[in-house]
Amino acid sequence: MRLGLALGYWGRGPDPGHVGLAQEAERLGYDSVWTAEAWGSDAFTPLTWIAAQTTRIRLGTGIAQMAARSPTATAMQALTLDHLSGGRMMLGLGLSGPQVVEGWYGRPFPASPLTATREYVEVIRQVLRREAPVRLDGRFHSHPYTGDDGTGLGRPLKSITHPLRSDLPVLLGAEGPKNIAQTARIADGWLPLYWSPYRGDVYEASLTEAPKEFMVAPLVRAHLCDDPAEGLLAVKAMLGFYIGGMGARGRNFHAELMARMGYEEQAERIQGLFAEGRREEAVLAVPDAFADEISLVGPRERIADRLAAWRSGPVTDLLVTGPDLDTLRLLAELNS
Repeated sequence: MRLGLALGYWGRGPDPGHVGLAQEAERLGYDSVWTAEAWGSDAFTPLTWIAAQTTRIRLGTGIAQMAARSPTATAMQALTLDHLSGGRMMLGLGLSGPQVVEGWYGRPFPASPLTATREYVEVIRQVLRREAPVRLDGRFHSHPYTGDDGTGLGRPLKSITHPLRSDLPVLLGAEGPKNIAQTARIADGWLPLYWSPYRGDVYEASLTEAPKEFMVAPLVRAHLCDDPAEGLLAVKAMLGFYIGGMGARGRNFHAELMARMGYEEQAERIQGLFAEGRREEAVLAVPDAFADEISLVGPRERIADRLAAWRSGPVTDLLVTGPDLDTLRLLAELNS
């Protein structure tokens, strides 16, 4: 199992420690470093900054949002960074949800998310293969554009720049069973937001068509500390925000996943508290058991014991979020 460092997206501003963490991760033998975006900092610019100050570690967007760019624009950014980094780029993509897509990006959330995702990936694959001009007569993505509000003058184009790698890895963030199953068919890897090594049955059926080299790279909050309950507070804060605030009561992919993992009643309570503005209560309503099984927190011995469960399943890459230097080094030691 490889280790990755997941830096996420910025809060109020850039974290001055991110480059240093990435450099230390590279020194420790971590395989990859990942950046993200929501509705603030973008994913590609910080990753380029890190690329310029590292030499070996692979670089991933975990995740870049599809609504933020057309698929050809995303392919351009990926192939550009792949060249600049000497072939270290991995493109992680996600569809997000209606609240973000329509509220921030000002675009309609696709009526058929699976079709929209499949078309987006197909366009990117065509750009990277560079075998012919890009052509797709899709439901959501049309190259050239053929809509009634266009000029009709568009023509198929092929990238001027030759991609460094036609097989640049494309990974998808997916939560629903059908979306995960499609990911196993069309992508090179899957970026689970929540993964429990104790509930393999939640994902097993969706991964039956995954090829041998398919990456399963969950995001895992890790924190070396004396008190597991204290270490779980950050996990619960993240879960409270995603389950309570990253979606509507009737359509929240994160809450639906929590329900499939056996916590339906608790997910509904968290959503209700968050909707009422009782955010601190929503965080406290996150079950310790749920936060614990999707993270690695506590003393050294506890983390070492629980890490074995992550190694025993299909996980190929453990993407560690929020670590300090001590935690970063401990995981490298335990995974060696």
